Amino acid sequence: MTTYRELISQGVSTRVAADLAGVPRATATRKPRIPVAGPRPVPANRIDGLDRLEVLNTVNSDSFVNLPPIQIYARLLDAGTYLCSISTMYRVLNENKQVKERRRLARHPARAIPELIATGPGQVMSWDITKLAGPIKGKYFDAYVMIDIYSRYIVGAHVHASESAVLAVEMMKEIFGIHGVPQVVHADRGTSMTSKTVAALLSDLEVTKSHSRPRVSNDNPFSESWFKTLKFSPVFPERFGSLADARAFIADFVDGYNHTHRHSGIGLNTPADVHYGLAEAKAVERAETLDAARARFPERFSTNHAPKILNIPDTAWINKPAEKPVEVEGLKLAA
Repeated sequence: MTTYRELISQGVSTRVAADLAGVPRATATRKPRIPVAGPRPVPANRIDGLDRLEVLNTVNSDSFVNLPPIQIYARLLDAGTYLCSISTMYRVLNENKQVKERRRLARHPARAIPELIATGPGQVMSWDITKLAGPIKGKYFDAYVMIDIYSRYIVGAHVHASESAVLAVEMMKEIFGIHGVPQVVHADRGTSMTSKTVAALLSDLEVTKSHSRPRVSNDNPFSESWFKTLKFSPVFPERFGSLADARAFIADFVDGYNHTHRHSGIGLNTPADVHYGLAEAKAVERAETLDAARARFPERFSTNHAPKILNIPDTAWINKPAEKPVEVEGLKLAA
């Protein structure tokens, strides 16, 4: 700003001076605010404490508690009463932190966060339904997909022309007959997932039924992540020509995902290797390959251990609880 003022004092126009000084012209020509010394004077029309209390009691009365200040102001005038201006009503409410919402609203209790853990295949399964675009606009097919959260193995994927709880039950019966009955089945709160038909089947099989919280997609991460993998795949078509085409594509994609896709969440193993207990043998083979490479090119390795990305996690979580700090001799450490 000093350069700008020097240019102006030499007769340079404000536009040229602003360009040369590299400052916006509006900023340069704005008059500086002169600070006021001492406390600001109290406005002569400011109402005192008792009057402000009367305003607060009036706007919070049973007649006006559900109304905004502008409505209260008008109704009081119609009744032959003047308390204060609309702006003063807002100031009084703001002082008492009542500007946003003053009504007595029903408060819903917080939903419990689903916290599920699997230490091996077949314990916790997650399922969901996603839409597949059909041959014309507005036509969709429904893909019912169930995944084992520990192994990431797709235990079932059925495509139908519509969404139905009966079709979901048929899929579950087939899956449980092949892979066994899990301890927990988790899903979001769609109509089929919360249906009495599905609930009755799980109850008869003594399977714990788990649901996501309302409007919290992160509570069903394994299904949502797989749907993203499916639909962002380069081979995923924009539309399917028929129900048969959709079924054939999903079947091929699931087979390739289960048996050829190396998943970073399970030590770069395929879901099938982890699901069927073949990953440990693969780990031994990989270790032998790494040992041979380490002996041949020792300068390329900084440690004698396998990369951490090849480790298979002991557990798989949906909403793992946060670690609680533990106090040790006056220090707080993570549990």
